[in-house]
Parts: sequence; C-alpha cells; structure tokens
Amino acid sequence: MDSESSTAWKTDRIGSALRGENPSVLRRLGAGFAVIGDVQFLPGYSVLLVDDPGVQRLSELPRKRRLQFLADMDQLGEAVEQTCRRADPGFRRVNLEILGNTDPFLHAHIWPRYEWEPPDLVGEPVWLYPRERWSDDRFALGSQHDPLRENIGAELDRLRRSAP
Repeated sequence: MDSESSTAWKTDRIGSALRGENPSVLRRLGAGFAVIGDVQFLPGYSVLLVDDPGVQRLSELPRKRRLQFLADMDQLGEAVEQTCRRADPGFRRVNLEILGNTDPFLHAHIWPRYEWEPPDLVGEPVWLYPRERWSDDRFALGSQHDPLRENIGAELDRLRRSAP
C-alpha cells in the first residue's frame, strides 16, 4: 500500500470498495464497508464507510438505511473493542464518532483508546494528537497490521453469526 499507484483507491474510497479494489476493506456490512484506518497509532482504528458515495449526512439516508448504518457502526465498534481487549491489556474503551468535516461522504470513526496513551491525551478527543502522529510512517497501515485486520474481520463474522 506504499506506492502512488497502490494508493489511488484513496481518492475514491467508496467507489473502490464497491468495485472490490479498496485494500483497507475488512468486511461488507449492511449499509457500508468496515475498513481499517490508514493510521494505526491507536491500534485497531477503523472506519465505517457508507456504501453510497453520494450520501454526505446520516440524515440523507432513508430511516431503514440510517438505522442499518448505525447498527453497522455498533457492530464494528464491538468488533474493535473485543479484538483490542484481547490484544492489549491497556485497552480502555472505544469511541464512536460521525463527524464529516473533511471527507464529503458519510463515515464513522471507531477509535480504540488505551491506558498507555500520553496522560495529556488519554481523556481528550483523538483529534488533539500531534499532526506528526497522523503522517509518521511507523504508524502507517501496512502488512504488520495483517493480524489485527484478520482478527477484527473474524470478530465481525462472529458477531454477524450470533446476531438475532
């Protein structure tokens, strides 16, 4: 995922997911795609992308699809929580956010939070982390995250099988 040609999907994340060309996709869910985040300074960071690139806001979805998107967000949040709790004894919680101030499509951020985070940031929004955390190559998504990807995907599968 490092070369320019292998990152072209980032300019059309939803379209590339619909075409099966987005390598960050973990699973197709009811109203969107569970993807692993581009940065992993908080291991397990994931995003739920709506499956219609024209949808900018939750309120633009018909009620049934809106509820499905929220259920998908809950399911991805639980999968990240279960995976990160097993992987790291410092796991604290998961934060779920629908913001939409930068990317022009509906998406939800799933942020695992940890006890080992810097004391001045552990209780703050993740967006207050220094800019270099977002661009530092050592936190970039790569093959070292394959076990994490597999575990979140497997947990999503388990949750779907156990759903009523």
